[in-house]
Amino acid sequence: MARKAKSRPTARSSGAAATPREMIIEAFMTLLADHPIEDIGLADIASEAGVTLSELRGEFGSPMAILAAHIKDIDRKVLDGGDADMDDESPRERLFDVLMRRLELLDPYKAAVRSLMRSAARNPGLALTLNAHAVCSQQWMLTAAGIGASGPKGMIRAQGLALMFANVLRTWVNDDDEGHARTLAALDRELARGQRLVGVLDELCKIPERARQFTRGGRRSRRERDGDDRDRDDRHHLVRRDPEQRRQLE
Repeated sequence: MARKAKSRPTARSSGAAATPREMIIEAFMTLLADHPIEDIGLADIASEAGVTLSELRGEFGSPMAILAAHIKDIDRKVLDGGDADMDDESPRERLFDVLMRRLELLDPYKAAVRSLMRSAARNPGLALTLNAHAVCSQQWMLTAAGIGASGPKGMIRAQGLALMFANVLRTWVNDDDEGHARTLAALDRELARGQRLVGVLDELCKIPERARQFTRGGRRSRRERDGDDRDRDDRHHLVRRDPEQRRQLE
């Protein structure tokens, strides 16, 4: 399906001075664009942000905490940018719009995301941590698109969407075209695949209920059979004791 990226106004500075928290996050993302996350020290972050170590510690406890704050900020901006015109669209179209907003907000940090992906490829622990953050974010993205993201089924959806979005990011980090044609195509392809998988998931989720219904039905049948057996035994016992009853039944 051919699509075009929607043009949206980028976030503008309100003119207010950046807070230490904001300066630290931006400094960390700037460093991450040029250095692997494992090589970025707390002193490096404080120096880049122009804050003291005491101020840095007052805001964050580790580089991963700074990254988590950045991810949360992106989540909030995506949620704030909802488009009421999408309310009548299909869930897949709404989710496409939500994820495109996320990519647009991430665009200034493309080099940092590329660096992070390289580090995660060689560090399983980091990859697992990033996946946990991604699943949490995608629960919010699903919710923003009006798609259920609670309970076990919602968690499976969020995990699946996190993996699919990671696949899109692999295309996006190398897509420098202004229209992001390759990224649009990759996102559309992944959502189509996800839609098919959700259909399979819906069917799988029906299996336990069907099994319970079958089991309850089986128990009822056994009880009914047991009742029939007891009635048959009672009649047989009565007939043996009462010849008149036996002649009537015959």
